[in-house]
Amino acid sequence: MPIDIILPISITFSLVAWSLITSWYIHPALKQYPVKQAIEPFLFLHSFRYIGLMFLVPGVTTGILDSRFSHPAAYGDLLAAVLAFVAIAAIRLNARWALASVWVFNIWGTADLLNAVARGMLFTPDGALGATYWIPATIVPLLLVTHAYIFVLLIGGLHKNEGSLHKA
Repeated sequence: MPIDIILPISITFSLVAWSLITSWYIHPALKQYPVKQAIEPFLFLHSFRYIGLMFLVPGVTTGILDSRFSHPAAYGDLLAAVLAFVAIAAIRLNARWALASVWVFNIWGTADLLNAVARGMLFTPDGALGATYWIPATIVPLLLVTHAYIFVLLIGGLHKNEGSLHKA
């Protein structure tokens, strides 16, 4: 099999699997919770996005990755992790800006992942990711699916006005 199609195949399978897991198991389980409680576990998942900093570590990758990919991917993920923690704090504090913080996190996080995927395709030769291969092959699809699901929650696809993120 040509090496240049292995990662796209991996990403596709992962997107399908995570989408089915979300549709069949996560969504039905979360329907019983208010929106802010349903969103919090996803924010905690995204708080681990500091892992993208591994793109900056030679030896974990096969060498030094092109900085046009590695720097935006690494630091964009780090900022997404910080924004996830800010949103968690806002929800926990029942802050007036909780909803805004979740929107900011989700828009930034989604754009960051799409940017990293595009830059990775342009600036990262096949096989250069080394041990970080599992990030785009498995974790990025999970993060993209959860970002989409957070948008569903924010727009009201899980509950109609139940458990608002707005301070009462």
